[in-house]
Amino acid sequence: MEIWNSFYNQLLETSGLEFIAVVSGILSVWFSKQEKILVYPFGIISVVIFVFLTYQYGLYAETGINAYYFLMSVYGWWNWKNTKELGASQIPITKSTKTGHFINVSTFVMATIFIYIMLIKFTDSTVPLVDSITTGLAITGMYLMALKKIEHWLFWIACDLISIPLYIYKGLPFTSFQFLVFTYIAIMGWLSWKRKMTLSAA
Repeated sequence: MEIWNSFYNQLLETSGLEFIAVVSGILSVWFSKQEKILVYPFGIISVVIFVFLTYQYGLYAETGINAYYFLMSVYGWWNWKNTKELGASQIPITKSTKTGHFINVSTFVMATIFIYIMLIKFTDSTVPLVDSITTGLAITGMYLMALKKIEHWLFWIACDLISIPLYIYKGLPFTSFQFLVFTYIAIMGWLSWKRKMTLSAA
């Protein structure tokens, strides 16, 4: 009961900036589920705000990842619409090859180790391991999303589940709620994209 009371009290203290970032982030993931290009403009609004918030709350790896999100959002926005040779409005959803899977997992592992070492050596982070794991998952997931690979949803689901308790611990309950919603939408997105791939292959 004390946890819920604490959550409720923290929720009442949610800043306007955090509220805007959370709503924009949720809309971004929803549009991604729908395979709509609006995923990127709403995502950019959210990540720019979170660069500021995560730095303020000492989640330094998350600050870096949100800056990375911004860059990958710009790239993804361009890449999804880069269809001159396809005669379509967007590039299709595709699946990673066996080599691609190896690269994806290797990217996650190397990013996590590197970020963990950086956090331990150069910051005062109180959650270096969890922060580095979520960041490694997000780095991989965001890149795969920009390429429109279906596996990006799996990395986001794992990242979102870990982020829920992390942000409650760091005193950002509304952001934690955002990741709870993200988890649900990501699962629905994974199923939706799988159906679309099956229909396009039929």
